[in-house]
Amino acid sequence: MTGRLQDKVALIVGSARGIGKGIALRFAEEGARLVLADTEVAAGQATADGLSVPFIRTDISLMTEAEAAVALALEHHGRLDIVVQNAGIYPWQLIENTSADDWDRVMAVNLRGTFNATRAALVPMKAQHYGRMLYTSSITGPHVTSPGHGHYSASKAGINGFIRAAALEFSGYGITVNGVEPGNILTEAIELHRGAAYIKNMEDSIPLGRLGSPRDVANAFLFLASDDASYITGTTIIVDGGQLLPEGNDFRLLPP
Repeated sequence: MTGRLQDKVALIVGSARGIGKGIALRFAEEGARLVLADTEVAAGQATADGLSVPFIRTDISLMTEAEAAVALALEHHGRLDIVVQNAGIYPWQLIENTSADDWDRVMAVNLRGTFNATRAALVPMKAQHYGRMLYTSSITGPHVTSPGHGHYSASKAGINGFIRAAALEFSGYGITVNGVEPGNILTEAIELHRGAAYIKNMEDSIPLGRLGSPRDVANAFLFLASDDASYITGTTIIVDGGQLLPEGNDFRLLPP
């Protein structure tokens, strides 16, 4: 590997499985010193043990736990260069069946969690006049949606607005703020909860003909975390295999 994050300290929230685990693996390959955080203790600890890095159970919806995760990074490494807030929940629920408590829980993890991670990481990053704040958004909400994802869509659209505001406010501190918008990514959760028919249907709607991998998303995060992206702030990268491009279903050009 190229050492693009050599000795940079990165806290990755929501890193036990899937996209977050993919980010952790990719950052480790590029020389980052990691601290991993997640609510899933067994899976999170297993990922951390595999990389020989610290792990802390973290409910990012709680400011005290966000601060504890940042404190662990500072305790182990003395600084914090990169924070990735990847934790999120996406229960399937029609709006008419969504209670206020259901709505608040999605917002607490996805949107308030983004705020909490930001506020906790801002303290050391502002002091050192350097930082990369990165967030997992989605194409769902900012661009598209489907029935049953009203609260999720609202939370992800909110993340994009927050990214722009934070980027503007923190620009004078040497901190960049960006996000990645994944499309349909083949994770354990998709395989377990969606099934083969759903996956095939999504593959047929994606110009590149496949679901993305966690590594596909991690590579976008790697770019934004690296010095290659030092002049980029307040934006997001779409990683969707071209899913947003077609005007309809009949988009494939067949060879003669």
